[in-house]
Amino acid sequence: MKKPEIMRRLKIDKDEAVLVVVDYQDRIVPAMNEGKQVIETAAKFIRGCRVLGLPVIVTQQYTKGLGETVPGIKEALGAFEPVEKKSFSAAGSKEFMRRLEGSDRETVIVIGIEAHVCVEQTVLDLIGEGYDVFVITDCISSRHKADMHEACRRMVHSGAVLTTYEAALFEMLGSASEPGFREISAIVK
Repeated sequence: MKKPEIMRRLKIDKDEAVLVVVDYQDRIVPAMNEGKQVIETAAKFIRGCRVLGLPVIVTQQYTKGLGETVPGIKEALGAFEPVEKKSFSAAGSKEFMRRLEGSDRETVIVIGIEAHVCVEQTVLDLIGEGYDVFVITDCISSRHKADMHEACRRMVHSGAVLTTYEAALFEMLGSASEPGFREISAIVK
């Protein structure tokens, strides 16, 4: 357990944050509501996080049955070694928790699918472990809008902070005079 209390960090500090990329897999993405747009936005966000130097943990749910991470996300990530999981919550994977704890970061930014299953359960478990959790709403999806809506509502009521990819990137950047401003500006255009 990271901390017994929730810190209630309301802004993302890039030096305290780790990005968690949940299950953008070949056989799941086509069924998602606005799946193509979500993948394009998530790829931009991942590229921005890489510019800012955030560590990244990628999960794949039962790869044998659901496939690999989709090409657009793979390209944005560059080299990565996914955490194979069978539990819906990434926190149910010992390897995931080992990597998260090894990052020595207290803020977790979560993107992925499905919002009301693997994303939501991961978020709830991480909040329970004492992490500050931010969910990037334009980088998550479910098959049905109602599931997405209720997942977002439940995550907020449980202590997660919701935001968009562009807002999060500029929040972590903090100023136009910071290194990476030009690269981030080009990504969001």
